[in-house]
Amino acid sequence: MQTQLKMLCLGSLLAFSAVASAQTYGPKDEGRRFNDGSKVVCHNVEVQRNSKDPNRITGTAIGAVAGGLLGNQVGGGNGKKVATVAGAVAGGAAGRHIQGNQQSKNGDRVVERRCERRYP
Repeated sequence: MQTQLKMLCLGSLLAFSAVASAQTYGPKDEGRRFNDGSKVVCHNVEVQRNSKDPNRITGTAIGAVAGGLLGNQVGGGNGKKVATVAGAVAGGAAGRHIQGNQQSKNGDRVVERRCERRYP
């Protein structure tokens, strides 16, 4: 039991040290070459920033409520229940899509320079 515990601790320590030693590169390192033939390459990446609702929960919730209310107006009996659920699902998907379009139009995206080490 103690041997297994020691091996587990040693493995965890090695994994932690590998993660801790992972190096990050910035634009100042661009073009830097290493002895193994690898070099640092940078590129621009579009990322979303400063969004108040990145998961689009508000749009999904409002769409689901509206779709459920509209679906409830259709049919009768069990058909009415099915229409309500289907309306809520469709409305939620539509609300999420609409909110996503609005967020991308309102400039929630910025360009960021990211660098990484590339091997030949």
